[in-house]
Amino acid sequence: MLVVDDNKVIRQLIRVNLELEGLEVVTAADGAECLDVVHQVRPDVVTLDVVMPRLDGIRTAARLRADPRTRDVPLAIVSACTQYEVEAGLDVGVDAFLAKPFEPAELVGMVRQLVERARGRGRQGGGDPVDGDGAQAPAVDQSAVP
Repeated sequence: MLVVDDNKVIRQLIRVNLELEGLEVVTAADGAECLDVVHQVRPDVVTLDVVMPRLDGIRTAARLRADPRTRDVPLAIVSACTQYEVEAGLDVGVDAFLAKPFEPAELVGMVRQLVERARGRGRQGGGDPVDGDGAQAPAVDQSAVP
């Protein structure tokens, strides 16, 4: 599990909640750092904030999808997304969206769903986006978009 967010408090919040569920978590402060560590960590899932310095979450997702080594890793945007950002995320292949602020149970459910789906398909691509409760869903809860 790789958590990417420029806000240290958010990174720690996500990390603690996922570690309490028995998941191993590595963090990165932005997309550039993510691209540096993703090949060493080989995560089951990557969560990305959208607005980050150096390399934002959408461009990071696009680069992860373009690399054969990370093309099939499930990607989740955990951010206060605009509709444009959601559409851009879908265009580059993001699998799930969780709007900030989020409930820890929503985060855990979404990550578990992505991990199970990745293991079930052997990371061989495809699948519908999932929402925070792990259900098959449209791209994002529209009430969460400003």
